Amino acid sequence: MSRPISIGVMTSGGDAQGMNAAVRAVVRTAIHQGVAVHAIYEGYQGMVDGGDRIRLLAWDDVGSILHRGGTVIGTARCPAFREREGRRRAARNLLQSGIDRLVIIGGDGSLTGANTFRQEWPELLAELVQAGEIDEATARDHAALMIVGLVGSIDNDMVGTDMTIGADSALHRITEAIDALTSTAASHQRSFVVEVMGRHCGYLALTSAIAGGTDYVLIPENPPPVGWEDRMCEMLRHGRAAGRRDSIVVVAEGATDQEGHPISGDYVRQVLEERLGEDTRVTILGHVQRGGTPSVYDRWMSTLVGHAAVEELLAATPDSEPQLIGVRFNRIHRAPLMQCVEKTRAVAATIAEKNYAKAMDIRGGSFTAMFDIFKKMAEALPSVTPTTQPRRIAVLHGAGLAPGMNTAARAAVRLGRDRGHVMLGVRGSFEGLINGKIEELNWGDVEGWTALGGAELGSTRYVPTTEQLYTVARTLETHQVDGLLVIGGWKAYQAIYKIHSERDRYPAFKIPMICLPATIDNNLPGSELSIGADTALNVIVEALDRIKQSATAARRCFVVEVMGRHCGYLALMSGLAGGAERIYLPEEGITLKDLQADVERMLTSFRTGRRFYLTIRNEQANPQYTTDFLARLFDQESNRLFDVRQAILGHIQQGGNPSPFDRILATRLAAHGIDFLTEELERGSAGGVFAGLVEGKVSNFPIKLMPDMVDLPNRRPLEQWWLSLRSVLQALAQP
Repeated sequence: MSRPISIGVMTSGGDAQGMNAAVRAVVRTAIHQGVAVHAIYEGYQGMVDGGDRIRLLAWDDVGSILHRGGTVIGTARCPAFREREGRRRAARNLLQSGIDRLVIIGGDGSLTGANTFRQEWPELLAELVQAGEIDEATARDHAALMIVGLVGSIDNDMVGTDMTIGADSALHRITEAIDALTSTAASHQRSFVVEVMGRHCGYLALTSAIAGGTDYVLIPENPPPVGWEDRMCEMLRHGRAAGRRDSIVVVAEGATDQEGHPISGDYVRQVLEERLGEDTRVTILGHVQRGGTPSVYDRWMSTLVGHAAVEELLAATPDSEPQLIGVRFNRIHRAPLMQCVEKTRAVAATIAEKNYAKAMDIRGGSFTAMFDIFKKMAEALPSVTPTTQPRRIAVLHGAGLAPGMNTAARAAVRLGRDRGHVMLGVRGSFEGLINGKIEELNWGDVEGWTALGGAELGSTRYVPTTEQLYTVARTLETHQVDGLLVIGGWKAYQAIYKIHSERDRYPAFKIPMICLPATIDNNLPGSELSIGADTALNVIVEALDRIKQSATAARRCFVVEVMGRHCGYLALMSGLAGGAERIYLPEEGITLKDLQADVERMLTSFRTGRRFYLTIRNEQANPQYTTDFLARLFDQESNRLFDVRQAILGHIQQGGNPSPFDRILATRLAAHGIDFLTEELERGSAGGVFAGLVEGKVSNFPIKLMPDMVDLPNRRPLEQWWLSLRSVLQALAQP
């Protein structure tokens, strides 16, 4: 008979939002697999101290922690673990609970310490046997220590994963601060310098600069050239001349010049005050970046890696190489733990050697691409001189509103003008195109659009009829439109497909055109993520948090309806991030047999002590079994054991300012769109494509292929990557 398996989970190093989601996933996945799981409180200190700092956990012990920042099992520095005697005590304490498999959630130092502990484990056990602290049978049964690492670090500084736990939440905190500073700076025509964390990694500084629409950024991996102070002041001066009332510079705490001399926020302030004569203030955000509620991404991503960590440990053998569990293109990615740690530390060493090109290369292509995009955005000065024969590119929105549409339009206008194009805005979507509501957009016309929700150019779901295509062609000819950039959802794609299909009849349609995905439904072909979907998820999960709080005083089941039409992305991902017990997807439908099983499961849960049960229903999950029907059914069958309430979130999901992720995605896609149109015009080509994010890269697909890539009746892509995550939610929903 095989011996029982026990897993330990701990958080170590600096705290990071999302650690609790990872702990919850580890605990519930282990219990779901029939494995005992222990929390090691206060990190390595708890391992050294033992006793009640190593506790067996039950399913409900990790309930209601998804929304909490920090780490509920604590973290602490532990000098004792750096000594061999401390590690020997830690080994003894783990063996007292039968633990020989560990999930370590922390930074490179914590993960390195775990690997050292793993390597010494056989010798430590031999010493414990010799000292009589454990018997030989115990040493034989636990001959090897198996570990797996999850990266908890707001800096996003670990090689081997696209994102670390906490980085997205920290970016939210920084972007919120920049948005707030922008309004007060504009009121007083003042400059602000914002200093953010990142000793050896400029991720937070760079991405917050893009998301906040700031003027200048300083990061460790790419120090500015000699004379950068003059260039920075020139850029800010141009912005003021164009009517901008605020100026913001973002500085990573580890920023230096090319000689390695530190560049502090206070030094930047002095430069701006002396050379521009402006009142300038410094804001050092500090540990506020670590605090607060984790973002939706940090909840569902941490849940995925926590679930995968347990699966990795259960499959591990004594000879297995320790793995780091991260994400790559929103999928679980495994990589040798110590290779990742060594490459991460190599970045700091490379920066210290002033080999900045190599440092950027190690960070990866996406990081370099974002840096280049920011430079283009920041240096797209309003005084740009058009070329002798400037091309005229029109920008318009289509379909329902999606937060981030304004961000994409602003980026397209700024980058287009930087290329020497005349940028045109179409007011009122395709109806505006029919009615000739087209106007030139200048640098200052899109000022302040980065953080603005809605669509300043307007957006409707109207698709031109066949009879109206002649009018559309005449409008394009009258306004001499050379290229078309469309930002929108399903109806926008339909409209462009229709226009593109009629090129033989209308020569005016033989211009390059590109569609960028913008819809909260995330149901467009050729893109794994659409502009607006992340913002909608954050709105939904914020509502779920409040719903849970409202239910704490009663035994209650909530049925929450979310948008998505025939695509269940919002329902599934909000269920993962919000801790739902059951979700109803249009891809799966609802049957009477399902509902009977759900009622039985619900009754069993409340009889065994549950106080809250969350179900999430996509608005089109079933035409007959509506949200109201489900609520009435559950209430009828509750036998007064619990109350039932329903909440239809409605159009709040389309509102609000775009999240940092949606701002960055919108900027990336807009930059790609302008590049595509420019290249087509320079070649004299007239390609028509829709673009999207696929495995981390922006790719193009010919418009004519759209029918082959979609389930047309259900208005969703044939392939949806996120459907594979259903098993994770099911594993965490019930013991």
